[in-house]
Amino acid sequence: MGDVAKDLTAGTVGGASQLICGHPFDTIKVKLQSQPVPLPGQPPKFSGAMDAVKQTIAAEGPRGLYKGMGAPLATVAAFNAVLFSVRGQLEGQLRSQPGVPLTVNQQVVCGAGAGIAVSFLACPTELIKCRLQAQSALGQSSSAGVTVKYGGPMDVARHVLKSEGGTRGLFKGLVPTLAREVPGNAAMFGVYELLKQQFAGGTDTSNLGRGSLIVAGGLAGATFWFSVYPTDVVKSVIQVDDYKNPKYSGSIDAFRKILAAEGVKGLYKGFGPAMARSIPANGACFLAYEITRSSLG
Repeated sequence: MGDVAKDLTAGTVGGASQLICGHPFDTIKVKLQSQPVPLPGQPPKFSGAMDAVKQTIAAEGPRGLYKGMGAPLATVAAFNAVLFSVRGQLEGQLRSQPGVPLTVNQQVVCGAGAGIAVSFLACPTELIKCRLQAQSALGQSSSAGVTVKYGGPMDVARHVLKSEGGTRGLFKGLVPTLAREVPGNAAMFGVYELLKQQFAGGTDTSNLGRGSLIVAGGLAGATFWFSVYPTDVVKSVIQVDDYKNPKYSGSIDAFRKILAAEGVKGLYKGFGPAMARSIPANGACFLAYEITRSSLG
């Protein structure tokens, strides 16, 4: 099996593990991010993460926490395969000779390059996911401008292609997606390598135990979200914005309006669920990737 095929396979297994562990947290994050700003004197739809969980389960049952998982599940293989295989190819380009471990800085470069590649897959996938996750919250507000109810991922894709500018509509939010994925993956893979080397006491990390890999992966994933979270909020509000009556003209406009209406706090809506998700989900992802990659030789 070639290195690319091994990275593709291991990335697929890692991504599936990440999705299963993390999707309910992601659903709550997007609902908190995309809920309409309440009118003066009115409470928000969700008072916090636990309230969002309770309301979602009450209205939609436990399955509501997995709403929108069809789109990322259908593309998780491609997404993580691209992420890990591009990273693997960049590692090969930067490695001075076969088998030599890369430095932390080199892993940062590999992560940034992989982030560029996955952005073009992540953008349409997340647009579909965010529309499905947010529609129940947005549908409650007459000011949200949302009248379309989607039956599933394919229904969202059909609607966007037909009514929102064709293929270009699926790439709404590409700029903030790139602004999230490039620095986020650079930080994540850099921190992952740094922690592995710290745990191993040197650059040879091949004998690390599963516990160390879970901790390193979990903290690396938390670093991703901690470093780019406001960008993710901007991406989410742009992707669920109404096409015919848009509230935001672009990323900078969305950033300014969120800051003006809700302050810095508005840029961190859903931060708790995102951080709660990142540690177990990314710990599972990196562990599954490393075990699968190692078993393939």
